[in-house]
Amino acid sequence: MCHRLIAFVCIVLLAALPARADVKDTIAKQAPSGLVLVLDKDGNELIAQNTDEPFVPASVTKVVTAWLALEVLGADYRFETRFYMDDKRVLYVRGGGDPFLVSEELALIAPALLAATGSEPFSAVVLDGSYYPTDLVIPGIENTGESYDALNSALAVNFNTINAVRDGKTVRSAEEQTPITPLAISQFLARAPNGRSRISLAQENPEISVRYAGELLAAFIEKAGGAVDGEISIGAVPAGLEPIHVHRQSRPLSEILKLMLIGSNNYIANQIFLEIGADLLGGPVSLDKSLRVSRDILARHGLANSIHLEEGSGISRGNHFTARGLAKLLDLFAPHARLMRSTKAGSRYKTGTFSGVRTLAGFAKTSSHGDVRFVISLNSGPGKLRFHILQAIEQGL
Repeated sequence: MCHRLIAFVCIVLLAALPARADVKDTIAKQAPSGLVLVLDKDGNELIAQNTDEPFVPASVTKVVTAWLALEVLGADYRFETRFYMDDKRVLYVRGGGDPFLVSEELALIAPALLAATGSEPFSAVVLDGSYYPTDLVIPGIENTGESYDALNSALAVNFNTINAVRDGKTVRSAEEQTPITPLAISQFLARAPNGRSRISLAQENPEISVRYAGELLAAFIEKAGGAVDGEISIGAVPAGLEPIHVHRQSRPLSEILKLMLIGSNNYIANQIFLEIGADLLGGPVSLDKSLRVSRDILARHGLANSIHLEEGSGISRGNHFTARGLAKLLDLFAPHARLMRSTKAGSRYKTGTFSGVRTLAGFAKTSSHGDVRFVISLNSGPGKLRFHILQAIEQGL
């Protein structure tokens, strides 16, 4: 009986060897210079090709940011925006860095404000974006006007972008839920081509995004039956005023992280990354605070030398990971894998794309090893190649 059992085990092991050899050969032929690491749930290396050098993760960085945010803030965390009013019915708005302060949220805020203050017109609106310093710089963000280069802000709406349609000197909103405002029109006329496009705000002046948030809020107040009679300006909330309304983001952090990972939104990622530092070290936010907190947490998990961050979205080429470090972090992130995109086979993944950089990492479903952790980084070939490699892992292991 014992000899039969040993023989059976040997047959099983020998049967597995050609499959693993086949997938290794397939990957080596498809991407001979590519980095590919696959580990099983026990940390055993199933595939390790060109894994010794650090690589630029691009948007795979967002997986690290998501894990850090869940560690520090928690899945149920909700960003807040605070509203105040003085005895002259001046409405003050203090931004809290909500990354998902979109038109649908403003549609919830406006009637709540009128319910708290009455329908008499507000005499003015003062916008307080001081939670974010005016000299905040995120490495990798450039002055391009592209939506992925949107600047981070304590008080910004619709990801600090405008989605509109330009026809000569006419501009209309490209979103049914978003009214067009004077500032949106002027920005679009100055910077957008004809046709439909999305542009980022605040490239030259960070106050632009705050003013646009105020204009859009005023438009929603009017839609809700209220009015703003006076000007919209930027200033500080007076000391001693108590909030008349605190808007808690309708989406918990876990839902925002899922949307961030699926949409790979740089603005959302860095809003969340900045909140990590401010939550533990106090406001206002700063990149340095978040980097310090991140380094401390990574060090506690033995990842200080293998996960190097310069910001939280992956837009900076200064971010550097090792394949084994990222695989270890994926182990930590495994309970939250459902937040990632999935393949038809059920694998979960996050992509990253730069000029000369194509990354893919996550959890691959295999028949012989269950869910395995994988890291792929390519510096040549088409973007689809990384998915061909993932499919080879799914089918060959």
